[in-house]
Amino acid sequence: MIKKYLSLVKFSHTVFAMPFAVIGFFLGTSPPTPLSRGKEEGGAVNWKLFLLVLLCMVFARSAAMAFNRWADNKYDKENIRTKAREIPSGIITSGNALSFVITNSILFIVCTYFINPICFYLSPVALSVILGYSYTKRFTPLCHLILGLGLSLAPIGSFLAVTGEFRLLPVLYSFVVFFWVSGFDIIYALQDEAFDRSQNLQSIPVMMGTKNALRLSRVLHLIAASLVLFAGYFAGFHLWYWMGAGIFISLLAYQHGLVKPNDLSKVNLAFFTTNGIASVLFALFFLLEMFLK
Repeated sequence: MIKKYLSLVKFSHTVFAMPFAVIGFFLGTSPPTPLSRGKEEGGAVNWKLFLLVLLCMVFARSAAMAFNRWADNKYDKENIRTKAREIPSGIITSGNALSFVITNSILFIVCTYFINPICFYLSPVALSVILGYSYTKRFTPLCHLILGLGLSLAPIGSFLAVTGEFRLLPVLYSFVVFFWVSGFDIIYALQDEAFDRSQNLQSIPVMMGTKNALRLSRVLHLIAASLVLFAGYFAGFHLWYWMGAGIFISLLAYQHGLVKPNDLSKVNLAFFTTNGIASVLFALFFLLEMFLK
């Protein structure tokens, strides 16, 4: 049963935003940002707080993904690509999926309560964004940007968990996530362009066509890459960071070489594998910069 729900929420895809949540957390516990509650006496990382941040990520994403599957059930039944998913195929009932959403949402709010007041007070706002995304495709082609906004809460949210305050550097990484996720979600949506048109659903590919959608995706990823470079310069980072930034930007460019207007066969490779590797490696080199400098 657990395996079915992990499949429902595509738990392995947590790898997209989770590394940036880790980045936000350690920005709050290490220079160049002030030390705060993320460190205990003697400079040790507060691992209990770190665990709460990770649990918030897991519960929020699980709620959002399950809600998306629940809300899209009507369309998933009609789409050849998605009709085998857990809800339309009957593996998980619609009612059980909604109960799963409610449970994860409550657990997310409970975890924020044990972090600090500002995270607790903002938790309903975060949930409204990540759950509300599921309906945006009904009325706006900017749905990809709403998804980007939802995942962009990861670095600033985990930074707030440590410090209780906003700072420019974690906000910059939130913008990196915003443009990065929005760009690769446009690529992913290319698979359903014809289906979305038939169902009067909206997306960038539906509005602009395949070629122009890919061009816009490249622009968004160019902005994300520029922000990664600017953040490194702003923070005064050194070799490890720039190695990670180079890998991240190279993988952004690589995925655009995989997907062409007349050949979408490698969309999944670009979406899942390339972006997952990019996120993990960037976070790894960021941590090396924090701890080995």
